[in-house]
Amino acid sequence: MSSKRLAAIAAAVSTLLTMAAPTAHADASTVSDPFYRYTGTTPLASIPLGMVLKSRSVTYHVAGLPTAVTAQQLLYRTNNALNQPVVNVTSVIQSPVSNGHAISYQSAYDSLNPYDEPSQVIAGGRDITKVVNLGTVIYSAESVPLSALLLLGYNIIVPDTEGQTADFAAGPEYGMMTLDSIRAALNTASTGLSPSSKVAMIGYSGGAIATNWAAQLAPSYAPDLNKQLVGAAEGGVLVDPAHNLKYVDGSIVWGGVAPAALAGLARGYHFDLTPYLSDIGVAVFNDIQNQSLAYILPKYTSLRWETLFKPQYANDINSIPVYVTYANRVNAGLAASPTIPMYISQGTAGAVDGTFSSQVGDGVMLAYDVRALAKKFCSSGVPVVYTEYPLEHAGTIVPWVAGMLPWLYDRFAGKSAPSTCLVTGLLPANSLAPETQH
Repeated sequence: MSSKRLAAIAAAVSTLLTMAAPTAHADASTVSDPFYRYTGTTPLASIPLGMVLKSRSVTYHVAGLPTAVTAQQLLYRTNNALNQPVVNVTSVIQSPVSNGHAISYQSAYDSLNPYDEPSQVIAGGRDITKVVNLGTVIYSAESVPLSALLLLGYNIIVPDTEGQTADFAAGPEYGMMTLDSIRAALNTASTGLSPSSKVAMIGYSGGAIATNWAAQLAPSYAPDLNKQLVGAAEGGVLVDPAHNLKYVDGSIVWGGVAPAALAGLARGYHFDLTPYLSDIGVAVFNDIQNQSLAYILPKYTSLRWETLFKPQYANDINSIPVYVTYANRVNAGLAASPTIPMYISQGTAGAVDGTFSSQVGDGVMLAYDVRALAKKFCSSGVPVVYTEYPLEHAGTIVPWVAGMLPWLYDRFAGKSAPSTCLVTGLLPANSLAPETQH
């Protein structure tokens, strides 16, 4: 692919991903469509991970509008954050000129509303005459580069990474949902794929949460699938959320991501922060329970997370036992390393987004955390390409896409994976040690 074409695709992604969107409201904790429900008599716990329980063909929608493309949607068995058996949905779009390979694309739909999941957007489950939201706008924007990959022969797998209860930021759950989605797609003949199909995983920001955790979990959670993975590309990576909580404190753009992530973790891991919240915190958490970041970020601009908690906890959040437990549970630095090649990009101009901190980052993700993760992978023998750009979070999408695509094509071509580990190893980085309770 020419550099001009790569740049055009990257620019389109960046422009569309930074579009503003009106707010969304939903009262249901899961979508009402019966396709999303398992109605069989066999206990879910006894059904193999990734097994397909239902399938359907749907017209592919972009921004609520039907297209001539058809997607296949699969209901499959997987696990939630607590390793309990659940079902989830993934969407598979066949290339009209299939080369037999697949790319699992993890969307950055970033929402506490299950109606924002990609499968709903793809199937046209959102009524855009009543609401346009982050799920609709972001995934519809992401369809631009995906269409280019389809025309190049790659079949696309798009999992609902947050599960049916929209457990935003619950990284390990994202990873399991992603891996079982790929299992489901490869073992369904009508997708045009097979158990021997080669697969790459890609995702940026919220999509990087899923991509990274899937790569880290694959050797232990899905060893059968791990051998089919040719690599993973990610950018704007969440590594140690406890660090990010402090980094975004008061950020003009990203201050509101703190309560969103805390609410998502509490939902995913079934713990209650209410006893520790201030009156302001209770009001904020109630307000955002079914909202996307498109609503949360502009409403809670410059939010200081300390205002969410009672004074004794605002001064020392590590005195909250459940916070420490689950902050460590989602720290990627404490998980095993992947065994597949990794392509990782990170921005460093967070001040552009109004994140003024002594730490270096893109406004929401910390560069020194991502460096530490890359160094961890390198020390485990993983070939890692790590790049930084003097850009904020959204702006870094452009060079990430431009660099990631040729790297991706080379992985499918079976070429030796390049590595920047010698240089990356010299970079200063943060400690990713676990949080301790005070």
